Amino acid sequence: MTSKAFFVELGKHLAVFAALILLWEGASILGFIDTILVPQPSEIWKGIVDLYFTRGIIYWHFGITLYEAAAGFAIGAGLGILLATGSALNDNFARYVAPYATLLNVTPGLALTPIVIAWFGFGYGSKIALGAITCFFPVFVNTLIGLTRMDPDTSEMFRAMGASRRQLFWKLQLPAALPMIFAGFKISVTTALVGAIVAEFSQGTAGIGVLMQRFAFQLNGGAAIASLLSMSLLGLILFFIIEIIDDRIVFWRRDARMTAVSRQKRAAWARMRT
Repeated sequence: MTSKAFFVELGKHLAVFAALILLWEGASILGFIDTILVPQPSEIWKGIVDLYFTRGIIYWHFGITLYEAAAGFAIGAGLGILLATGSALNDNFARYVAPYATLLNVTPGLALTPIVIAWFGFGYGSKIALGAITCFFPVFVNTLIGLTRMDPDTSEMFRAMGASRRQLFWKLQLPAALPMIFAGFKISVTTALVGAIVAEFSQGTAGIGVLMQRFAFQLNGGAAIASLLSMSLLGLILFFIIEIIDDRIVFWRRDARMTAVSRQKRAAWARMRT
C-alpha cells in the first residue's frame, strides 16, 4: 500500500469514527440516550482530560496495573514454555502434566479469585498470581504444538547429517515453533491483563480496575469510560511490545525484515573478511 492510499484509508476510518461520535453526542443531547448509563462523548473527553492532565491521577494506577500484568505474564508464560518443552521432549512428562494444564484451563479464572486472594494476600501477589494463571494455558498449548509439529523431511535431513538431539532442538524444533509461541504470547499477554484487573475488582487499593470501580460507584460515567479506555490502551501497549519482539526474532516470516537482516549479516561478514 502506498503512502497516499494509506492516508486515504485512514481518512475514511476517521470520518466514520467522527460521524459515530457526533451521532452519539446528538442522541444524548436530544434525550434518546440515558446519560447516567451511557455518558456523552464530551463527558468521556472531560474524564480523559481530568485523568491525564488536570489531576493526572491515572499514571500511578496505570503503572501498577502494568507491573501486575507484566509480572503475571512473565511468570505464566515462563512456566508454560518450561512445561511445554518438557512435554514435547518426554512423553511420560507430557502424560502427567497435560491433564493438570487442561484442568487449570477449564476452571474459570473468576472462580479462582477468592482462593488466590486467600493464598497470596491482598497485595500485588494475588493480582500477579491470577494474571499468571490466566495466561499460562495459551503459551503452554501453542509451545507444545509448535515443538511437536516438525517437518518430517527436514527432521530426517538433520538426523542424516548426524545432528544430536540437542542440535535438533535448538536448530530445528525451537525456530520452527517460534511463530506459534509468539502467537500464544499475543493471546496470553491480554489475558494476564484481564486476570490482574479482575483481582483489582475483587480487592485492591490501586490500579486501573480500582479506579474504574470507584468512578462507577460514584456514577461518574465519563471518568469510568475514560478508565476503561486506559485499560484498552494498556492492552494495546503490551500487545505491540510482543509484536515488536516477534518482528525482531521471527524475522524470516516477513520479506522486508528478512531482506534487512540478510543485508546486515552480509555487511558483518564483509567486515570480518576485511
